[in-house]
Amino acid sequence: MSKKSTVLTLVGSLRAESTNQKLAEAIQLNAPEQVDVVIHESLGNIPFYNEDIDVEGQVPAAAAALRAAANDADTILLVTPEHNGTVPASLKNAIDWLSRPFGAGALSGKPTAVVGTAFGQFGGVWAQDEARKAVGIAGAQVLEDVKLAVPGSMVRFAELHPKDDAEVVEQIKGVFDALAVAQPAA
Repeated sequence: MSKKSTVLTLVGSLRAESTNQKLAEAIQLNAPEQVDVVIHESLGNIPFYNEDIDVEGQVPAAAAALRAAANDADTILLVTPEHNGTVPASLKNAIDWLSRPFGAGALSGKPTAVVGTAFGQFGGVWAQDEARKAVGIAGAQVLEDVKLAVPGSMVRFAELHPKDDAEVVEQIKGVFDALAVAQPAA
């Protein structure tokens, strides 16, 4: 019997009714049986990255938990809204923590995909592109072919959860098809 694959999912929005949180939930609900999607819950509790506090034995608990979760995952999935044309500070901060120590951080060689939804007509593609750039520089193996950008989120999901949107569910299946063939970089 093959081992279940773990996808650590980091949601860039901290808002309680976030459409990106709902998208992450839809992804979790539509995961194939052999995939365990874990949504990390504490990005808002992680202090801003500061090398002065990134000292062995003194790393803040929330940052240490994030690193441990990323180390344990087979794949990382970032689900991001777009804030002023780029990634939210909470997600960028998580990437910063996961990038250290440089060259050996939790993202190093880890297959990583970026998806999301946003209010605008392009579904947050600028933020997704910025997130791909940041995790690539941080050492992740960026899965450029994994795409899911849902536009008009505030209207589209005002009365409908993404898990109940047939088009979104079909796109989620495509995300898992691409993740299934991803292998960690050697």
